[in-house]
Amino acid sequence: MSEYEAIIQTIALTMGVAWASGINLYAAVGMLGLGGTLGYIDLPPTLEVVQDPMVILAAAFMYCVEFMADKVPGVDSGWDALHTFIRIPAGAVLAAGAAGDVTPALAIAAGLVGGSVTAATHAAKASSRLMINGSPEPFSNWGASLAEDVAVFAGLWAALQHPVVFLVVFILFLLALCWLLPKLWRGIALILHKLGTWLGLTKDDPTDRDLRELERLRDAGVVSATEYLAAYARVCGQPHRDGGNRSGPGPAAPLADAKPAT
Repeated sequence: MSEYEAIIQTIALTMGVAWASGINLYAAVGMLGLGGTLGYIDLPPTLEVVQDPMVILAAAFMYCVEFMADKVPGVDSGWDALHTFIRIPAGAVLAAGAAGDVTPALAIAAGLVGGSVTAATHAAKASSRLMINGSPEPFSNWGASLAEDVAVFAGLWAALQHPVVFLVVFILFLLALCWLLPKLWRGIALILHKLGTWLGLTKDDPTDRDLRELERLRDAGVVSATEYLAAYARVCGQPHRDGGNRSGPGPAAPLADAKPAT
């Protein structure tokens, strides 16, 4: 293996294990441990600890627990919330180990980048599962959970066997994540607001409700920018200013006047 190929392989393994840890940490550790023990994977010395039988057994046991918890709506989100404090630091440690026998500065850099990647994938998983929990049937949860497990195994296999292909797909994934995460967080904020209103913790201001609906129509392209500004002025009683922040009271007008853009 040439020096160039070795560098690409190391980067792919480092990013691959960090990415997989944000989705299913125990599947990632178990796959690396079993693969290394059986001789299918040549792990760097700094990552050979995952080949220890105790580590493999612990990862397998926790994978079974997560496999069951991940299929129950509500329980999966609680599990994800708890694992915010487990997946991210573990992903950083695994990424630093996957970097191999490098200088301490490079190991720390790999850990920092790897931890950030783990945090991003964990945020995408947790937020998407919270959105899916809004569906009344459990099949979407089961499908999402199985798809995540398959993605972890397939992604790590690609990182080890086809590192260039993995890195290309990984970069595309990060770009898609930059576009998707803000939308997911807006959806989560809406779900939490509705939950708070249902529990009586927050009041559902008609003006705020109309503005949220207006913003949804604008983001969906149903109303144009000009129509959005006009409708905003009717709802708030004043022109749009400072990104839509309103500082004075105004009557809450209905949104029926906002006509679809043609």
